[in-house]
Amino acid sequence: MNTIINLLSLIGSLALFLYGMKIMSEGLEKFAGQRLRSILSAMTKNRVMGVVTGAVVTALIQSSSATTVMAVSFVNAGLMTLAQSIGVIMGANIGTTVTAWIISAIGFKVNIAAFTIPLLAIGLPLIFSSSSKRKSLGEFVFGFSFLFMGLNFLSSATTEMHLDVMVAQLLSHIPYTSFFTILLFILVGALVTMLVQASAATMAITLMLFDMHIPGFGFELAAALAMGQNIGTTITAFMASLTANTQAKRTALAHMFFNVFGVVVLLPFFYPACHAVSWFVVHVMGATDNDLYKLSAFHTAFNILNTLLLIWFVPQIEKFVCAVLPQREQDEEYRLRFISASLLSTAELSILEAQKEVNSFAERCHKMFRLVFELIEIPGNKDFSKMFARVEKYERITDKMEVEIANYLGKVSEGRLSDQSKAQTQRMLKRISELESIGDCCYNLARAVNSKRQYSKEDFEESQIRHMKTMMGLVDDALEEMVKKVAQTQPYANANHSYNIEREINVYRDQLKNQNLQDIDAGVYSYQIGVFYMDFISICEKLGDHVINIVEAGLVKKSAPHTL
Repeated sequence: MNTIINLLSLIGSLALFLYGMKIMSEGLEKFAGQRLRSILSAMTKNRVMGVVTGAVVTALIQSSSATTVMAVSFVNAGLMTLAQSIGVIMGANIGTTVTAWIISAIGFKVNIAAFTIPLLAIGLPLIFSSSSKRKSLGEFVFGFSFLFMGLNFLSSATTEMHLDVMVAQLLSHIPYTSFFTILLFILVGALVTMLVQASAATMAITLMLFDMHIPGFGFELAAALAMGQNIGTTITAFMASLTANTQAKRTALAHMFFNVFGVVVLLPFFYPACHAVSWFVVHVMGATDNDLYKLSAFHTAFNILNTLLLIWFVPQIEKFVCAVLPQREQDEEYRLRFISASLLSTAELSILEAQKEVNSFAERCHKMFRLVFELIEIPGNKDFSKMFARVEKYERITDKMEVEIANYLGKVSEGRLSDQSKAQTQRMLKRISELESIGDCCYNLARAVNSKRQYSKEDFEESQIRHMKTMMGLVDDALEEMVKKVAQTQPYANANHSYNIEREINVYRDQLKNQNLQDIDAGVYSYQIGVFYMDFISICEKLGDHVINIVEAGLVKKSAPHTL
């Protein structure tokens, strides 16, 4: 019974450690929010700044997985190039070593609970604050406390389980001085990190085992585990990219290549490298009473040297991953381009991809409308049928896009979001509903033209076609302005241009309605062709209403009354 309780305590301690890391990371991301995104997208103009940015961000949020997944999502959303993301990933590998140094310095020598409990008292009023910024800061404090409480409980649980005895017994059957044992421990480190999906957690366990001074488990085997963890941590970004676009998959592959390459290159010099690190820690750092510094130094040196070696070959790495994962020759017009089926690590960052997808939705609706523009001028039945089929296909796509984006935003909303992100999510939900209605209007316009061709032998008069084109020109201007507004991530205070176009559409609709009655009375064209004609005009005006609703969704406040 005690064995089961001790095992559950070990798993629970690890869970608390991982949960603390997650809460701390999310709290900081929400606190930094837009600034963190701006830093990542702006400070990656060259490979060196990309490395520095990746290292700093990872050191702050204490998760290389979060940074690499962030890089994958930015590439997927078109906010970062593949070359820029490679630099960020290199920096993330360096930044993640900060965790090992913190644990080495205070992790097992100090009673962490004595500091974490007072920290919770400091974080409590922040958690219940009405300010989203203070609440996010409180979550960061709670996460930091949970992380080190979990580490403390983890140390106690391993002692209760006599994990050192178990490992010693295991090593007694293995020739731990053999180079094949080094390879085995690299594999074990990779597999465990793949399962846990947090290299910081496996690094904490490795440091803890190393600190127990288990017979046979020396510095070399601990270093081998650390090298394996560098490979295993790549699985998180790889999983995040599975349903993403080709560029995002290439980013994940570059991450994997970088870490595997470093391990392969270091293996022939593994023992000399271990001796060099030991000498540096003892004779340069003067740390003779803490062997944990050796493992932390090895972890850091490995990633820094690997970065210094490969940073000059970023273009070549880019060419390599592009050759391994070539762009498929397929029409990707009819699939979601930016959001993936699986949710990314943090809800805040997932909003970026959703926003890009909404932008793409708006552009697609605009393109669909222009297909209808072409439709009214096609004379031949065969060409008309092909174009009408394209419009039908687009209509089905808009229906599917609305559902998929809404479902994605629903999953994002389940996470803890800042007030700003909640408002942005609501704007996107409102917009995709209206965009789907625009798709319906475009299809109805195509159906109106198709019905006229099928049920009436009479053609539109030249004046009618001219008026239809003028109306469509106004709607096209409205759609073009709408696409610009949707692309703005922040609320705007002015939409006068959109309102002016809307008023023009309404006035022109009324003029054409009165003129239509006069032309029918004068016998210019039949009543039936007049019905088809006014149906087309009315649908255009209705489409304009949906456009203005989308524009208004992004307003801080209405810049003008909207009268239909």
